[in-house]
Amino acid sequence: MSRQVWSSRTVFLLAAIGSAVGLGNLWRFPYIAYKNGGGAFLVPYFVALLTAGIPLLLAEYAMGARSKSGAPHALRHISPKLEWIGWWGIINGFVILTYYTSVMAWSFFYMYKSPGLPWKGDASGYFFNEVLQISEGPMQLGGLVPELVVGTLLTWVVCYFIIRWGTKSVGAVVKWTVPLPYILLFVLLIHGLMRVGSLEGLMYYLTPSWDMLSNPQVWMAAYGQVFFSLSLGFGTMIAYASYIKEKEDLPWQATFAGLANSATEFFAGFVVFAILGALAAITNVNIADVVASGPGLAFVTFPTALAALPFAKVFSMLFFFMLLLLGIDSAFSVLEAGVTAVQDRYPKAKRPSIIAAFMLVGIPISLLFVTKAGLYWLDIVDHWINSYGLVGVGLAQALVISLVVGTRKIKDELNKHTIIPVGLFWEACIWVITPLALFVTILFSLKTEFTVPYEGYPVIALAIGGWGMWSMTIILALLLMKDRIKWLKLGGFLLLVGLILIAQLVSTALAMGLFGGLVLFGGLIYLLVFDYAKKHKWLK
Repeated sequence: MSRQVWSSRTVFLLAAIGSAVGLGNLWRFPYIAYKNGGGAFLVPYFVALLTAGIPLLLAEYAMGARSKSGAPHALRHISPKLEWIGWWGIINGFVILTYYTSVMAWSFFYMYKSPGLPWKGDASGYFFNEVLQISEGPMQLGGLVPELVVGTLLTWVVCYFIIRWGTKSVGAVVKWTVPLPYILLFVLLIHGLMRVGSLEGLMYYLTPSWDMLSNPQVWMAAYGQVFFSLSLGFGTMIAYASYIKEKEDLPWQATFAGLANSATEFFAGFVVFAILGALAAITNVNIADVVASGPGLAFVTFPTALAALPFAKVFSMLFFFMLLLLGIDSAFSVLEAGVTAVQDRYPKAKRPSIIAAFMLVGIPISLLFVTKAGLYWLDIVDHWINSYGLVGVGLAQALVISLVVGTRKIKDELNKHTIIPVGLFWEACIWVITPLALFVTILFSLKTEFTVPYEGYPVIALAIGGWGMWSMTIILALLLMKDRIKWLKLGGFLLLVGLILIAQLVSTALAMGLFGGLVLFGGLIYLLVFDYAKKHKWLK
């Protein structure tokens, strides 16, 4: 059966932009920018975009177009030993999808309730007590929240029908779901700018604090924001690029998609701070007192602000409809990446059956995030999968391209049909800047992880939803690869996980002692076993 292709370049771009532009563009970037120097943050942000974001996006496009397959097969095309990296990205994306559906469920619930504005007067209490019915901690699950279960199931069903017919159905959907949020963002911006205090909000967003540029944490925040917002490391962009037609201009398309994503979150900052400025003026408080990030911005601060402004019911409904549109493109793109990978592995399997299998596994996991402790588990899993899963995949991909494939081969693939050829700058980014930035980001995160428990959660919850979930993504990735010595690799990884858990639960000193012994003596044993396996032709 011939491989599907996008009907046009425009449809591919819309799908790629829709995947990259998600809820994080609206609720994460404005706060990160404000916290890390305001207008001055744009300097490290643009540097990160040009030296890590777009170069790695180019690499993912090239791998997909070159292999005409999803992430695992694309990595296996380079070397069978690298297939697990592709599966790691797919599994990371699938885990994210399982909790992303709960956020979509919140949006469905709020849009349905918008005509009554039930949160007016106490948006925080309504979100945490009425919607989430939040328990005292992650270990107190407290049962399911029925309304959110319905929203989660609805999200899975919508994703099923959007990707059921592949590029044909996805292409038909993104023609509407990608442009509409921009129209709604513009409408919300005008609504905010017409209110007293909005300009002060924009000044708060854009006023630069140049001294912040000397802080390494600001630069790490910029690289982290660029990497997370471009949907890198999921396998999505590799899958999408595998469906493009021959002789497409990959550098132009990757650059356009990258800039469109960044322009969206920059523009979203205007919308957010115009509304927050108006809220601060109405409530007679400082803008710093109403600034928030993440779910708190979308489901507490924004509902509070919109309820205090004219035409509250209409604009509240539009806002949550916009959240659904932003979220659904990202959700089904992650599922599509997984379906593409499985279809490459089992060409005779029917697409609807593969999607149904993903749902059969994913829905029960999603239910954890719509329990009364769901928000806690979402926070824990999200932190680990993003900080160590996606960044790990991105680092691995950069090293594979620079050390295994060679940047020249990828560069030749990119420059076949382009008006803006890549050159030495792109090679330098892939060889040095991208892996260095991602490696330092991981080190900074690890340093904090072993110093203070994340957000003060119980260690057992961090061990299960953090290191435990992260470990499972790699274990499953190793099991899915076609490699005769994968059990040896799996054993080595499980020893590493054991060390991490000892450090987290017992003693860091004990863990480091064991680490030294394992590296030295374990390394010798590994070499002996590897040599034995080679002699007995296990490695063929």
